[in-house]
Amino acid sequence: MTGDVIPREVAYANARRVLDRARARRDADRAAGRLDPAVELILRRLEREQRAQQTPAPERAAA
Repeated sequence: MTGDVIPREVAYANARRVLDRARARRDADRAAGRLDPAVELILRRLEREQRAQQTPAPERAAA
């Protein structure tokens, strides 16, 4: 079973491109108010959880 093999970097780039387009579509639908209210609630919950997981950057001490 030999055939053309897609290099890993190309596969990742293609997947990233598809994901970015899907996110852009979702964001456009969200901005236009076309998302189902249940989906909007899920997105808000996920965003809230992501913000809670982010740790604040350490402040630089004045030298």
